Amino acid sequence: MNTNTTAMNPALLDAFGAEIEAVKQRALADRGERDARYIKKLVKIHHLLTIGARLSIFASLLFLPASLFGFSIALSIASWPLFWLLFSAGSIGLGIAKILDNMEIGHNIIHGQYDWMGDPRFHSRHYDWDTNCPGDQWAYSHNYEHHTYTNILDKDRDIGYGILRMDPAQKWHPAYLANPIFATLLMLFFDMGVALHGVEIDSLRSGRKTFKDVWPELKLSLRKTAQIWGKDFILYPLLAGPLFPVVLAANVSASVIRNIWSFSIIFCGHFPDGVHSFTEASCENESRGRWYYRQLLGSANLTGGKLFHVMSGNLSHQIEHHLFPDVPAHRYAEMSVEVRQICEKYGLPYNTGPLYSQYATVWVKIFKLALPPRNTPAPQAA
Repeated sequence: MNTNTTAMNPALLDAFGAEIEAVKQRALADRGERDARYIKKLVKIHHLLTIGARLSIFASLLFLPASLFGFSIALSIASWPLFWLLFSAGSIGLGIAKILDNMEIGHNIIHGQYDWMGDPRFHSRHYDWDTNCPGDQWAYSHNYEHHTYTNILDKDRDIGYGILRMDPAQKWHPAYLANPIFATLLMLFFDMGVALHGVEIDSLRSGRKTFKDVWPELKLSLRKTAQIWGKDFILYPLLAGPLFPVVLAANVSASVIRNIWSFSIIFCGHFPDGVHSFTEASCENESRGRWYYRQLLGSANLTGGKLFHVMSGNLSHQIEHHLFPDVPAHRYAEMSVEVRQICEKYGLPYNTGPLYSQYATVWVKIFKLALPPRNTPAPQAA
C-alpha cells in the first residue's frame, strides 16, 4: 500500500487539482444530445432484455418433461436440452438486465449524472432502481458519505461495510476470523447487504445508534425489499402455477448473478493492492487538489472492452468515477486517457489491471486480514 507521494507539496497539489478540474469542466460543458441518446437507448435495451428474459423463463416450462405428461417418453427426454437452454438464457438474461439497471442505469442516474436533462425519468430525485435499497438512502450513504469521505478510516463506512476487515489499520477482533465467510455471504446477498448498510444497521452493534434511531429508515428499506421480493419471488412464480419453483429458481439465480457481479466490480474498485486509506486528521482543511489526490489514491480501475465497461456501470473506471461522480459515466473511458497522462506528469500512481488480477488481490487481502496482525500499521497519510 506504499507509494512515493513525498513530492506532492501544496503547490503541486493545487496544480494537479486544477488540471483534473479542467478535465471535468470540459466534459460537463460538452454534455448534450449524445448523453441523452445513450441513457435512453440503454433503458430501452434494459426493458427489452427484461421482457425477453422473463418470456424465456416461462417458455422453458413448456419443455419441462413434467409439462409433457401424456406424451411419449422419447419426446419428454428430448425436451430436456430445450428446457435448460431457455431456462439458462432467461436466468442469465434477467441477471444481466438487473446488472444494467443497478449499475450503468440506476447508480449513475441516482448520482445526478442526467439531472441536467430536466426529464423526471432520468432525474436523481425521482428515479428508483430494481434493488432493495431505496434510492434516497443510497444517495445519502453512497453519494454523500462515501464520495465525501472516500477511504477515510472511521468516516467512510464502505471500508468493510461494518462487517469486514479490509484495511490493516482497522483494529483486529476475533470476529474477523470469519472475514472470508462474511465476504462470501455479502457477495451472494449483496442487495441485502447494501440495503442494511444504507440504514446504518452496523451502528446498532457499535452503539452509535439505537433501534429507535434506525427504525424509520429500516422500515422504508423493508418496504422496498417486500416490493422487490414480492415481484420476483412471489408474483412471477405464481403465474407459473404448479411450476412455481422453476420460475422462483430462475429469479433467484438472476439475483445471485447480479449480486456476485456487483460485489466483484465494486470490491475491485476499492480494495485491491495499491489502494490507500487515510486518517481523518490528514484530511483536515483539505483543498480541492488534495481531495482529487485522495480520490485517485483511494481507487483502482479495471481494464476491458466497451461491453465490459457498460456491464460494470463504468465502475471499471473507479478512479474517474471518484474524481467525477456527476459526469455521465459512459464518458469515463475517454476521460481516463487525460487523467492517466496527468498522473504520469505528476509522478502519481494510476492503479489499473485486469479483473482477474485485481480480484485475486482482493481475496488475498480478505483472507490475510482475517488473521491477527503481527503489528498494526498506520494508514497511509499521503
